[in-house]
Amino acid sequence: MLTILGFTMIATFLVLIMMKKMSPIAALVLIPALFCVFVGKGAHLGDYVIDGVSSLAPTAAMLMFAIVYFGVMIDVGLFDPIVRGILKFCKADPMRIVVGTALLAAIVSLDGDGSTTFMITVSALYPLYKRLKMSLVILTGVAAMANGVMNTLPWGGPTARAATALKLDASDIFVPMIPALAVGLLFVIVLSYVLGLRERRRLGVLTLDEVLVEESEKETVLVASGTGTGTGKGVASTGGSGSGTDADATEDDDFQGLDPDRPTLRPKLYWFNALLTVGLLTAMIMELLPIPVLFLLGAALALTVNFPHLPDQKARLAAHADNVLNVSGMVFAAAVFTGVLQGTGMVDSMAKWMVDVIPEGMGPHMALVTGILSLPLTYFMSNDGFYFGVLPVLAEAGAAHGVSPLEMARASLVGQPLHMSSPLVPAVYVLVGMAKVEFGDHTRFVVKWAALTCLVILGAGILFGII
Repeated sequence: MLTILGFTMIATFLVLIMMKKMSPIAALVLIPALFCVFVGKGAHLGDYVIDGVSSLAPTAAMLMFAIVYFGVMIDVGLFDPIVRGILKFCKADPMRIVVGTALLAAIVSLDGDGSTTFMITVSALYPLYKRLKMSLVILTGVAAMANGVMNTLPWGGPTARAATALKLDASDIFVPMIPALAVGLLFVIVLSYVLGLRERRRLGVLTLDEVLVEESEKETVLVASGTGTGTGKGVASTGGSGSGTDADATEDDDFQGLDPDRPTLRPKLYWFNALLTVGLLTAMIMELLPIPVLFLLGAALALTVNFPHLPDQKARLAAHADNVLNVSGMVFAAAVFTGVLQGTGMVDSMAKWMVDVIPEGMGPHMALVTGILSLPLTYFMSNDGFYFGVLPVLAEAGAAHGVSPLEMARASLVGQPLHMSSPLVPAVYVLVGMAKVEFGDHTRFVVKWAALTCLVILGAGILFGII
């Protein structure tokens, strides 16, 4: 019964948010609360929620201060050279922009943290997607898949968890997987090329100067006809309904992220900010302090040095308050979902059922089974739940048929491109929030492509004899 209720709860959540019948925050809170009552453990709901919040509080704190830190770094121009380089490569060509999205997300993912990858990638490319009227779900989908492949780095989390759970060396798991993961990343780049060609056919190709001239001409027409604002925000009306509303203008203001003359730039402090960021990422990799503490200290230092006057600091915090509130609220709402799943025993029951339904004849092929199971299991549960709860059971079953733990561990990494778009991954809310994409729209677009990327990695692993 717990197994049925668990799968039903997850399916209900996904259907409601994909059909836009409920907001993700409301669905993450109300649906598990309702199912907790169905299970007959409504009296323990408070305990489950508190346990879930306690486990995710450090993640929420990390995301809050990471958004502030990287938001300030974007404000002061630290990433402007990257933006200029990507834009120079893209040349306002939709195909190049989508490929550039995959490349930028993959490069930035080397720091091992999904939220920072998404913040930098979206901040760099969102204005260009908006100005060229490109599909924003392509931005979120390609970034999530590229980051999902790179998330298998030993310091990214899943590899370390697999190594810990099976008492193996992380390098023994990861290094042999590099060829298969490289094929997976190449597939994401090829896929981004194909998606970019679709966007190019839909939109055509203009130079960025032509786009800006076109926007300026439309603004002039609007102002002349009395529908524009005459303040420069009339440009926004060409990006959507053509109404010239304040909402449209505010949305188009995001393009100012490319403004080389914005007042928040701190060119004299560029090398200080660069060294601070490198030092922060190095400290993260070396685990000198807990990541939430590092970002808390980094955000405080970045604000103090770059904006020494209190009103300026308040303005920067206010500028990023929406993202902070949306993401932290989503994380705490997800804590209700995970708390109920774990507290009621649904996760354990679902995992046991999945293991039990594996036919006896599949024993010698447990690595392949594990690779396939990693897709739904890492999507429907946290990495901790899968790697510490399910993988040891699968590995034990594989060992009985002569399958080595190393093969099982490598196969368990296959599902990460799909996992990064799971509603239980806090970083995905940073991605869709900053890109102003509905989570349901992102899910509908990315699931099929991410699952295909996982299968390509699995196939490459089998072909190369890694799995």
